[in-house]
Amino acid sequence: MDYRQRTNADESVARKSYGERRIIAELITVLAPQRGGLRRWSVMRALRANRERDAIEISQKFEDEVERAFRRHCADFGDGKSRNCTATDTALFHRPREKAGEVWAVHVDRANAWLASEFHQFGGSVSRPAKHE
Repeated sequence: MDYRQRTNADESVARKSYGERRIIAELITVLAPQRGGLRRWSVMRALRANRERDAIEISQKFEDEVERAFRRHCADFGDGKSRNCTATDTALFHRPREKAGEVWAVHVDRANAWLASEFHQFGGSVSRPAKHE
C-alpha cells in the first residue's frame, strides 16, 4: 500500500469513526429523556426529524448505521449478533427486559460520561428533564 492509499484509508476510518460517534450522540439525545426507552421505530423517526430540522444529510443506509452503532454499544442485544457488543457494565445502551418488542434505552450516567469524554470541548452533557407532577 503506497502513501496515497494509506492516507485515503486513514481518512475513511476517521470519517466512519466520526459518523458513528455522531450517531451515538444523537441516540443519547433522543433516548435520555425517555426513562423506559423508546421503540426502535420511534427512535428512527426522532433521529430523522432532528436531522431534517438541522439540515443534516440522511444517508440511504442511515437506519443500518444507527442499528449498527446501537448494537455495538448495547449491553444485552440478545439476538445472536452481540459479538461486537460492549461489556455489560460499560455499555451505553440496553434493551429493557420488562418491555415487549424492540425497545431501546440509554444508561444516562454512562452516556453523560461518554459525552464528557468525547465532546469535552463542547461541554457535552445529557440530563433528564425535570419530572412535572
